[in-house]
Amino acid sequence: MSKNRWEVAPLTNRDNVEKLEKELKIPEVIAKLLVNRGVDTYQKAKTYFRPKLEDLHDPFLMEDMDVAVKRLIKALEKKEKILIYGDYDVDGTTSVALVYSYLRSFTDQIDHYQPDRYTEGYGISFQGVEYAKDNNFSLVIALDCGTKAVDKIAKANEYGIDFIIGDHHTAGEKLPEAYAILNPKKETCNYPYNELCGCGIGFKLMQALAITQNYDRSKVYELLDLVAIAIGADIVPITGENRVLAYFGLKQLEKSPRIGVKTMLELANKKGEITISDLVFTVAPRINAAGRIDSARNAVELLLSESQEKAKEWGAIINKYNGDRKEIDKDITTEALRMIADDADFEHKKSTVISNEKWHKGVVGIVASRVIEKHYKPTIVLVEADGMASGSARSVSGFNVYDAIDSCAPLLDRFGGHKYAAGLSLKLENLEEFKKQFEQAVKSKITVEQQTPVLRIDAELQEEDFELDSPNQNFPKFYRLIKQMAPFGPLNMTPTFVMKGLVDAGNSKIVGEEHLRVSVRQNGKARVFNGIGFGLGEKLDLVKSGTPFDVVFQLNENNYFGTPELQFMVKDIR
Repeated sequence: MSKNRWEVAPLTNRDNVEKLEKELKIPEVIAKLLVNRGVDTYQKAKTYFRPKLEDLHDPFLMEDMDVAVKRLIKALEKKEKILIYGDYDVDGTTSVALVYSYLRSFTDQIDHYQPDRYTEGYGISFQGVEYAKDNNFSLVIALDCGTKAVDKIAKANEYGIDFIIGDHHTAGEKLPEAYAILNPKKETCNYPYNELCGCGIGFKLMQALAITQNYDRSKVYELLDLVAIAIGADIVPITGENRVLAYFGLKQLEKSPRIGVKTMLELANKKGEITISDLVFTVAPRINAAGRIDSARNAVELLLSESQEKAKEWGAIINKYNGDRKEIDKDITTEALRMIADDADFEHKKSTVISNEKWHKGVVGIVASRVIEKHYKPTIVLVEADGMASGSARSVSGFNVYDAIDSCAPLLDRFGGHKYAAGLSLKLENLEEFKKQFEQAVKSKITVEQQTPVLRIDAELQEEDFELDSPNQNFPKFYRLIKQMAPFGPLNMTPTFVMKGLVDAGNSKIVGEEHLRVSVRQNGKARVFNGIGFGLGEKLDLVKSGTPFDVVFQLNENNYFGTPELQFMVKDIR
């Protein structure tokens, strides 16, 4: 049996599918994919398949943008010292690199600051405010943080330091009294799109500056490679304006990647076309490793590098950090799973909360995700130090872990985050009570469906869907259109399909130690489909049994033998 719950997307509107199929002259399966993603009219499809920079919204529709730009122009004209402040994750570091790299064309009175993950924690810190005061910065642009920094901004105001906040996190009951707050999630903000990442908001601020000062817009668009990296790493929806930003960010990466990003791609041996997935799995971990192992400033310096020599220097440092991070998270994951195995009550719990004084705080979020792969429950991994426990939470599909943590707020010193990921810290003396209350919060809210990993399937395919519409084509029309649906990410995920009634074509086998190479055909038909299922070696007996089976998969291209062919990336078999 499969460990996953297979969930096929229902057809939301048959009439719209038929209409789109005729108007666009596309296969039915593509029309269904589009309609289920909200692309249900000819005009929406045109915008979806052919993004244009003109589709970007007017940045001045964002509340406080005019105020922020006027203050920034004043600082540039008067040669004020400007500090670009950003969090230590990918969104924060790319935000800082974007704004800093653009503004340094207009001033040399500029520096950047990243809080230390361990001594300062997430967001604007009192130490950061003191740094700004001690170094005579009169304007701070805080990116990917600040919406909840009420007390820190109050202290900055006492010092006469103005803050422009560019953030995308949910606001608290009270907003800080900053000079300007750019955040589409503010209740009073009517910006047309509220899913921008922090780097996206930094881009909108630079876009607004360029419009006001009549600067060359193309220089602003060259910053979109950083926005694409942040969009992928921060797991924001790739819809609306984010889709346009990601699309042109990838184009910029292919056409003229900045030296620092090119260095990271080379270190990861990445060649050819670059996708959002490549950024998530090659560039993002290296940027993150800097803040996890040492300082996020190293990652910003790499992104800002203008010489090949400097980029290689910083790249080597960060690559080493990434290697160290891999070893650390592997060791901690092994220990965490051992602790869970030793907990006699674990199978009856709906949540996982584990802690250890020896663990490395920089990788606990990764470890929480690894634990969920093995034990599918909302998970918190904490490090104990100096009378405190602090760390990260990760969730399962559909369950809001932030709300569950929020229900335990009286026990916490601080917390923040999103539906699926959060950070928190609390006194050690409150840890046992927190475990009980968090378990109760999860138990009372989590549904039966949320306790099983779900495989979401977009559509069922048949053998005839793979017919070539022209002898000059290597791939069927529906696959060529799928490629045009990229970039993929949340709310525009890579299409996942199911084919039923498959049987082994004779060449299925295990490769490596645990991976499954399949060679299958449907209902005795001639066409053979090849594919790979990573970690699915245990399914070989089922494939070889002679009993027809169903396969869930995504599609990619395999050019291994010089002839391009479609390959199934197998997700599950039953």
